[in-house]
Amino acid sequence: MSAATAARPAESPTERRSWLGGSLGRNLGLVVALILLCVVGVITGGDRFANIGNVLTILRLAAVIGVLAIGMTFVITSGGIDLSVGSVMGLATVWATTLATQTMAENSHWTVMVFTALAVGTAAGLVNGLAIAYGRVVPFIATLAMLASARGLAEMISNRQTQRVDVDGFVDFFRADLLGIPVLVWIFAAVAAAGWILLNRTTFGRRTVAIGGNAEAARLAGIKVQRHTLYIYGLAGLTAGIAAVMMLGRTTAGTSTHGMLYELDAIAAVVVGGTLLIGGRGTITGTVFGVLIFTTLTNVFTINNMSTSAQSVAKGAIIVAAVLLQQRFASRAKST
Repeated sequence: MSAATAARPAESPTERRSWLGGSLGRNLGLVVALILLCVVGVITGGDRFANIGNVLTILRLAAVIGVLAIGMTFVITSGGIDLSVGSVMGLATVWATTLATQTMAENSHWTVMVFTALAVGTAAGLVNGLAIAYGRVVPFIATLAMLASARGLAEMISNRQTQRVDVDGFVDFFRADLLGIPVLVWIFAAVAAAGWILLNRTTFGRRTVAIGGNAEAARLAGIKVQRHTLYIYGLAGLTAGIAAVMMLGRTTAGTSTHGMLYELDAIAAVVVGGTLLIGGRGTITGTVFGVLIFTTLTNVFTINNMSTSAQSVAKGAIIVAAVLLQQRFASRAKST
């Protein structure tokens, strides 16, 4: 044994528990869970699961929910909740595919549809933020109201009809592949990377965590809590707009039914990924793994012709297990 090795102190059980309970340990657990799901998929589905086409299908399906979940990560980290992102996404797809919008896109450029969806999503998010930050409405109630209002407005605009995308440039771009990988997956990767940088490497991220940990302490520390809360919900609305654009690219149609119950899938992915429901801790990496776990689980169930009811039961069990683990880790942190 060398002198350097002898001089290095042995890792204590407390340090090992801290490492396992930290972000690295949580992410490792998510990786193991995803690998186990893939093993189950290979065993039960064989070549139907273990092929490049199916992997790309999983990633393509994960992309839309994943973008919504990135925005949701910031909201939950700040101690809030947003039940409206699915409805806002549906509204954005409808607004971006109206005859007037598509006519403008054909006369100028297809990006008009993109900017329209982003503007609608961001505006809805800012309305949520205004009601919560300055109107002092409970986030659950404010976003629940937006859920109903956005879905109703989408139905009024579309007259409950499906609106086809007739702008060829839009469809060609979002259905294209780059280096053999769908553009939608690249967009998800870009949003996830930007979200990670924003949460972990900027003042905006640190303020978000501080507000979620203790809003009053954050206010006393000089953080403008109300204004920052407005920005957070605006960001969630922006990601809903991005998801709307992606959904239009995937389905080539805008409809008021787009995004139905997507907010629940996004929240589930965020919680399973390790973001605390009570706020104060968020992880973009965990959210990405959470999305991949749920999407892979759905794919395995679909390949094996299992009912959607069974899928719902399995998802519910995973969410409960994740929350119980969160509580256990939180109690350990307090005791240490």
